[in-house]
Amino acid sequence: MKTTVIKLLKKVIEQLQAAVLPLCSKSAILSGLYFTFFSRDFFYEHQAILKARLAYKKQQGMHGKSSALLRRNIHRLEKGLIMQPRRNVFALEYITETVSAYRVALNAQEVELSELQWANDVLTEYFSVVDKNHPVIDESYLLFSQLQTLELTSKKPFFYRQKAPQKVSYEDFLTLTKFRTSVRWFEAQNVEIEKIEKALAAALQAPSACNRQPFEFYSITEQPLLSKLANLPGGTAGFADNIPHLIAVVGDLSYYPLSRDRHVIYIDSSLASMQFMLALETLGLSSCPINWPELINQDKAVASLLNLPQYKRVVMFIAVGYPSNSGMIPYSDKKQAKDILKHV
Repeated sequence: MKTTVIKLLKKVIEQLQAAVLPLCSKSAILSGLYFTFFSRDFFYEHQAILKARLAYKKQQGMHGKSSALLRRNIHRLEKGLIMQPRRNVFALEYITETVSAYRVALNAQEVELSELQWANDVLTEYFSVVDKNHPVIDESYLLFSQLQTLELTSKKPFFYRQKAPQKVSYEDFLTLTKFRTSVRWFEAQNVEIEKIEKALAAALQAPSACNRQPFEFYSITEQPLLSKLANLPGGTAGFADNIPHLIAVVGDLSYYPLSRDRHVIYIDSSLASMQFMLALETLGLSSCPINWPELINQDKAVASLLNLPQYKRVVMFIAVGYPSNSGMIPYSDKKQAKDILKHV
């Protein structure tokens, strides 16, 4: 009886949703009301974004060994330095903030030396080419000159002609992309963490908005945690217990002070994840990206299992292991380039 009533209520709600959908889709305000009263799809995400903004403010842009604010602003300076023609006055709206972020990072002591070196080199280059007679630049330069200086290296913008030529042909790369397939059946063999780290070194070369790289890769190998996590997504039925090594790709919304950037964690994490999976193939490993849907109960469950604050969001899981030669692989026919290329 109880089950019948619940099914009936669900059907009534679905019919009501279908009835108001055409009206609510006509305006942003009505759309907002629809998701307020008829759907919980965005509740968890809304709350996560607000918590992320609070965390960003509290952390002053710092994230352990990295500063999101410093990375963003140093990259902005780099883009100004490579402009053609380059102006002798630019970055007035954020140069003081950048020097302040550099000072905070220096005082934090735990920030990676590589990041500090990059910031030091770019700031030094900036102040060497801009007009220091401008009051804003002059004030910022005075603040910078009072800070601890690092020995200059080469971590500043450079000419394309200075790049070493790459030796991978298109044919070789295309072969690698075709060889990489989603593998779901693995040998009962441990994956060396050194190989995971090598693949991540390649993944970290992927482009990232303002070079913030707002993600972490969680490596899970221990039971029963691995099994609990592998069985959370809907797409692992039947092979979840065959995964020897699971990676949780986690985006951190607290890298951003504004809600407008909430989707960047998905873009940047996905770019890095693809390079990670291609690199695995060169190391004799296979992988399978596992879709992570936007469902409140699953979000809460994974946050609890991985001890994640709400503003850290799982983007996807990646199963990793040595492929089983007896395991089968879906053919997965791909679209043709001519069919998705639109000339405008």
